[in-house]
Amino acid sequence: MKRKLTPSAMPPKSKTDTLTVQGTEVVLYETGAGAFISLTDIARFRNADNPTAVIANWLRSRATIEFVGLWEMLNNPNFKPIEFEGFKNEAGSNYFVLSPQRWVESTNAIGIVSKSGRYGGTFAHVDIAFEFATWISSEFKLYLITEYKRLQIEDNQRKNLEWNLQRTLSKINYRIHTDAIREQIIPAIVTREQVTAVYASEADLLNVALFGKTAAQWRSENPKLAAKGNIRDEATLEQLVVLSNMESINALLIRQDLPQKDRLLQLNAAAIAQMKSLVASTSLKKLK
Repeated sequence: MKRKLTPSAMPPKSKTDTLTVQGTEVVLYETGAGAFISLTDIARFRNADNPTAVIANWLRSRATIEFVGLWEMLNNPNFKPIEFEGFKNEAGSNYFVLSPQRWVESTNAIGIVSKSGRYGGTFAHVDIAFEFATWISSEFKLYLITEYKRLQIEDNQRKNLEWNLQRTLSKINYRIHTDAIREQIIPAIVTREQVTAVYASEADLLNVALFGKTAAQWRSENPKLAAKGNIRDEATLEQLVVLSNMESINALLIRQDLPQKDRLLQLNAAAIAQMKSLVASTSLKKLK
């Protein structure tokens, strides 16, 4: 069963499109309640100068009143059946005249609406609009349905493409982020060879603990960058913060007379822990 909607519950216009049917442009807008098609535009196929009169003539028919009334009873819990019965009894008589506005105001109908502004006119839910198009021209109705289905297919394809693109970008960004943390940002655990090596300066000890290499090794691997600066010139902001902390930690360890290899292990462990904390904090801020 279709979801019942009251006039106050009708969602706001979310999307407007234009269908071209046998040379006639027909405006359509979609909401959470479904798609609504311009009866005014459809009527122009029959009478371009006075589409309002075409709609009024259609509403005079008893068959039309029965159809739109049944639609309202199936979809609108606030529809007024007594007023509907009154219109149905009068329909078809010579004196009976009914405008869309009078139908809506008298019965509290939601399947037909009047809009003002750029895309103004009389609109109806697709179920009712297709019925009106049948009254206008069976051929026109078939072309209208074909265009409507084409639009739905294109819209679904676009949504699927956007969803797949967002999903792919999300996976790529996540992979880039995790790879950067693992391979570039978080220091690697020092090797046995590095522990046993003797470094000429305390600066290189810190370089190995944080960057995994000495200044000379970095210059050999990056000759173009070395021509402009040193290993620390290419460091990230997080790495520079940790490097500053490591200098203080190293000074404390030197006062404790710890051998260089022991200090290297402790500095490396501190660098790894601090970089993980900084990266996690930065990622959380970006997420928020």
